Amino acid sequence: MANLSTISPLPNIPKLFSLFLLAQLLVLSHFSHTLAEIIFEERFDDGWQSRWVKSDWKRAEGKAGSFKHTAGTWAADPDDKGIQTSTDAKHYAISANIPEFSNKNRTLVLQYSIKFEQDIECGGGYIKVLSAYVNQKKFGGDTPYSLMFGPDLCGTDTKKLHLIVSYQGQNYPLKKDLQCETDKLTHFYTFILRPDATYSVLIDNRERDSGSMYTDFDILPPRKIKQVGAKKPKDWDDREYIEDPDDVKPEGYDSIPGEIPDPNAKEPDNWDEDEDGIWKHPKVPNPAYKGPWKRKKIKNPNYKGKWKVPWIDNPEFEDDPDLYVLKPIKYIGIEVWQVKAGAVFDNILICDDPDYAKEVVTDIFANREIEKEAFEEAEKVRRAKEEKEAERAREEGERRRRERDNDRRSRHKDRYRDRYRKHRRDYLDDDYHTCSGRDVGRSDTRRKEKELDEVQDVPRPSVGYVGENIEVPGRRLRP
Repeated sequence: MANLSTISPLPNIPKLFSLFLLAQLLVLSHFSHTLAEIIFEERFDDGWQSRWVKSDWKRAEGKAGSFKHTAGTWAADPDDKGIQTSTDAKHYAISANIPEFSNKNRTLVLQYSIKFEQDIECGGGYIKVLSAYVNQKKFGGDTPYSLMFGPDLCGTDTKKLHLIVSYQGQNYPLKKDLQCETDKLTHFYTFILRPDATYSVLIDNRERDSGSMYTDFDILPPRKIKQVGAKKPKDWDDREYIEDPDDVKPEGYDSIPGEIPDPNAKEPDNWDEDEDGIWKHPKVPNPAYKGPWKRKKIKNPNYKGKWKVPWIDNPEFEDDPDLYVLKPIKYIGIEVWQVKAGAVFDNILICDDPDYAKEVVTDIFANREIEKEAFEEAEKVRRAKEEKEAERAREEGERRRRERDNDRRSRHKDRYRDRYRKHRRDYLDDDYHTCSGRDVGRSDTRRKEKELDEVQDVPRPSVGYVGENIEVPGRRLRP
C-alpha cells in the first residue's frame, strides 16, 4: 500500500476537483432524466395488440385495411418491428389509450418514425393525438382530434408535412409550407410545443422549422397591425446621404477643357497644305477633366431611415395565456388512406423531455448504415426482377408478333387462292367468252384447248381475261 505521507496533496487537487465535477454532472444528468415524464412509448414489441384497438371504420364497405406486424422488407434490425399498411387503396384506423395527460405549464414532445417502402402515389403517414372520450372501434376520419402531425404525399407535387392544432373545437393548420422526406428509409418526425407557445419541428433530430403559435397559426388576431391611413411626416428625412455644404469648387475648375490636342500626333509626311489645308492636332480626352463639378456626398446627420407604416396594438387582440394548452390527451391514433400500401409506423413517443426524444433517435440511428445497405440490396433484387420480367415480356411480345405475321400471310394466301379459283370458275361457266372480238362457244373453246394440248404437247395456257388473245408458244389461237 502506498505511503500517503509521501504523496503531495497539492498536485492532485485539480484532478480530484475534476472528478468531483464529473460526478456531479452525471448525477444531474441522471436526475434530469428521472424528472422527465414518458407519457406513452410504443416500440410495437410482443403484446402490442393488447394496447391497440383496430377500428371497424369503413369495414362494412370493404374499404378497411389491416396492419401487419413487421420490420419491413429492409431494416437495420429485423426484430425491431412496427406496424405496416398491407393492402392498396384502403383506409387504416387504429388507436391506443394512454394515461390522461395535460401539457399545461410543461413541454409537449410528440415523436414517431415512419418508413415508406412503397412508391407511394397518394396517401398519408401522419398520426393524431385525441382528447375526450373516443369510441375506438369507430375511430375514423371524422373523429375530432387535438393535434395532427406527419407527412402527406400525393404525386410529385404534394410532399407536405402536416401540423394542425385544435383550439376551441376548430382546427388550425400551420401557415408555413413544410416539406417531408420522400425516400424509402426510416425517418423520425418530432414536434415540440413549449409553455411560451413556441414550437419546433425536427426531422431526424435536425430542426426543420420553429416559430410561435401567435404568428404561425391563424388562431388569435395578431398582436400588432399596421396603422390605417398613416402618412410619412413632412419633416421625415429619409435621405441617407446629402451634399457636403462645406465643399467648395476648386479655383479654375471650369476652365479645364474636356479635350486637348493629342501630344503624340504628328503631321503626316504626305500632307499637302495647298490641297489638304493647315494640319491640326486631333483631339483626345483630357485626363485632368473630371466632368461637371459636384459636391461630394456625406452621411446625413438627420437621416431617420426609410419610412414605414407604423405598427400599432390591435384593438381586437385578446391574449390567451393557455393558447398552447391542448385538451387533456387520452388517445394516440393512426388514421390514413393510401393508394399504395407499405408504410411502417414505429417508435411512437409522447413525453415532456426533448433530450430524451433525441436520445431515442440517436440510439435507433446507430444502425442507420445497416438499413441503407439492406435497402440497396433490396433495390438490386427488385431491379433484377423487373429486368427479368421485362425480358419475358419482350419475348412474349416477339412470339405474338410472329404468330400475327404468320396468320396474316396465311389469310392473304387463302384469299389469293379463293380469288383465283373464283375467277377461273366464272370464266369457264360463262356461255360465251370473247376472243379477238368474236364470240366462240364454250364447248368449242374447251375443244380447241384440248387439241392444242394434244398436238403440241404443251401445258394448258393460263386463262386470260375476256377480250385477250390466248397464246401458246409458237402459235396463236385464231377464232
